[in-house]
Amino acid sequence: MSKTFDRYASIVFLLIGLLFVIESQKISDNAYGSSVGPKIFPMWLGIILILLSLRLLFETFKYKSETTAGMKLQYKKFLIIIGSAVLYAFLLEMVGYVISTFLFLLISFQTMERGRLLPSFIIAAAFSFGIYYLFAKLLGGSLPGFPVF
Repeated sequence: MSKTFDRYASIVFLLIGLLFVIESQKISDNAYGSSVGPKIFPMWLGIILILLSLRLLFETFKYKSETTAGMKLQYKKFLIIIGSAVLYAFLLEMVGYVISTFLFLLISFQTMERGRLLPSFIIAAAFSFGIYYLFAKLLGGSLPGFPVF
């Protein structure tokens, strides 16, 4: 990508992260059936987005040139990942967090780098089960579990 695009994108993501943090403070602290309040996830998501956008902004000052020669836009990969994200959001409640997240990550990994199926499978499974266990079991939060057939 170009230096200018990355700079503008980092500023936009910084503002979105700030919006997440500010708006998450307006969410009520009490959560039904959960020891983790509902504002924790959006607040931390905003903080992570702010930190990553600041890193991107600072890295743009290290770019050597602003040429994009030889770079081809990859519309097919973009559309596959956007489509799988929409499908992920649609299937999250029906299929459950673990299965839908695993499938989304596996499709995304294979779209970005075809082949290397075993590492993609292991990383997607570890992330899906790890986040579910961390959030639902250790922190007492609620996520859509496994489907009941």
